[in-house]
Amino acid sequence: MPANIPAVVFVGGGPRTAGVLERLAANRPDLFSGPLEIHVVEPHVPGSGRIWRYDQHPGLLLNSMAADITMYTDASVACEGPASQGPNLAEWAAGVVDGSITDVPDFPSALREQLRSLTGATFPTRQLQSQYLEWFFRRAARSLGRDVMVHRTTAVGVRQVREPEAETAASPSAYLVELANGRTLRADVVVTALGHTDSRPGAASDAWTDFAGRHGGYHAAPSYTTDVDYSPIAPGQDVIVAGMGLAFVDLLVLLMEGRGGRFVETSDGVLRYLPSGREPKLWAGSRRGVPYHSKISATLRGEAPGPLRFLTPAAVEALLAQHGELDFHRDLWPLIAKEAGYGYYRELLTGNPARAAMDWDEFAARYSGLDWYSPAREELVAAAVPDAGLHLDLERLDRPFAGHRFAGHQEVQDAVVGYIEHDLALRDSPDHPETLALFLALLHVYMEVGRVVPPERLNSRSQQTVHGWWHGFFSFVDSGPPPHRLRQMLALHRAGLLQFLGPDLEVTTDESTGLFHGSSLQSGTSVAAKALIEARLPSPTVARSLNPLLESLHKTGLGTEQQLLTADGIHSTGKLLISSGHQLVNPEGVPQPALFGVGPGTSGWGAGAFARPGTNAAPFRENDALARTILTTASGLAAQPSATLSTEPAAVGKN
Repeated sequence: MPANIPAVVFVGGGPRTAGVLERLAANRPDLFSGPLEIHVVEPHVPGSGRIWRYDQHPGLLLNSMAADITMYTDASVACEGPASQGPNLAEWAAGVVDGSITDVPDFPSALREQLRSLTGATFPTRQLQSQYLEWFFRRAARSLGRDVMVHRTTAVGVRQVREPEAETAASPSAYLVELANGRTLRADVVVTALGHTDSRPGAASDAWTDFAGRHGGYHAAPSYTTDVDYSPIAPGQDVIVAGMGLAFVDLLVLLMEGRGGRFVETSDGVLRYLPSGREPKLWAGSRRGVPYHSKISATLRGEAPGPLRFLTPAAVEALLAQHGELDFHRDLWPLIAKEAGYGYYRELLTGNPARAAMDWDEFAARYSGLDWYSPAREELVAAAVPDAGLHLDLERLDRPFAGHRFAGHQEVQDAVVGYIEHDLALRDSPDHPETLALFLALLHVYMEVGRVVPPERLNSRSQQTVHGWWHGFFSFVDSGPPPHRLRQMLALHRAGLLQFLGPDLEVTTDESTGLFHGSSLQSGTSVAAKALIEARLPSPTVARSLNPLLESLHKTGLGTEQQLLTADGIHSTGKLLISSGHQLVNPEGVPQPALFGVGPGTSGWGAGAFARPGTNAAPFRENDALARTILTTASGLAAQPSATLSTEPAAVGKN
């Protein structure tokens, strides 16, 4: 009987799948040298997928500089597999220009110009990023030989089948993955790597859609911004925008420059917006009432960052021995905050001694022995840094207007404008590298939390906090837009096309007028409008997912939502529950054999797809571990009788 060729099906062919493919190739010589049958199911171009596809508005940018984007698992990544070397986005672009990197398409002239002008400090377009990701996918697929087959369609269902000849510890069953084109793929291993998916709106969004429909208004529920039809919004129309994060930045591009306006810089260096007359008037608010912090242009001057000193495995083990399980705010946040402060003050004292009244070595020795919330720590900081405006206040950083009462609409506008100007002065200036040190410290912690802290040893409330508040705080501080986007916000405000509603935005409806009302009790500002846009991605939800594969997993019981038991009841995170080994877990809590999940829609902590070089990136660690698990499973299957169905290969990377 012929030897079995293990079959692996990836559902989703974006950058996360590309990363696992590269890890399969890197680990294959050590773990499994036999043939594999790998299927990638992706309706968009593999590598970029839906979110990073080329077919987007050319003005939409990444929120990272080109030198800070890599798909390669470099030597910093703590994993069992070998490191891989390859270009970051800036190096790739330079290689395309000089001809050292091949296997790229004939780019349109606008994209060729971007390639020529790109530097490591450029915030590249998503169109350019799509080409880097697609090139990486093609390279990873080629490194696996003829084993990779791409299916440019959608997976609509998966079901488990029992096969007596496959009853082994390595694979007690197989799966049938049903495709929208009518084909069915048999798989020994299935990996769901779906990225951000759409879902049916929650109760509030659903009610707003119904309200708008009944009254001839407009409502855009949470969605990927570039996929929303904004054409019903009329020129000059008032629009309430709920959310001031990255989706809000994209919205400004589409509704302003996307409608023919343009930005110009005056002779005195002030950015002006010249409207086309087709723009609406936006009224924006959010929980914080301010946009995400700008990315940083400064460079470090002082001592280089080192390993974590406080959030360490030994510290976590000591806390576990003391408490049995960990509470985020009681146990982890003081260590995270202390790490952030250590990085921040190290740069402030060693990179700009003129601002310091204490030697760094003395400060560090005393700081290391103090709790974050200790009054003695505050006294130490005050003695070391005379300028109170340079003291790190993480609570104020999180909620900049907490406790502030505004006198009226104009004070709100002045406060938000002043906040943005101050943020730019700190982050888009060579004079404040301590902001970069804080950025790097939080990034280091964010990448390490999932490795240092066993998720199963967190109490349920804290698991919810990690996926909720902590992720949100990190994104607010570290994952903001390029600085010129904040300058554009100020220019749009000066042009009268953007007004600020303030913090703790509340949206209500008025049946008598058919209008939405956006207001902030804290700011006292309000507006009534026929249009409402929820400027954010949909929250993950397996139960309400519009993705047919996730819907199938939910209905069949192969997958379920993560449920957390807290003091006030059971809460669902909406995410696909996975084990520590990335196996999908069924409603009874049983991990499913050879059925894995990765990405932002799962309960795992490594939600990204690409990362900053040299940061021991969590998704890269996960990619390597998953690839090794797949190869180990394949090795156990290789000697079994073959039950794999033959398939017709699709061209890798074909549009």
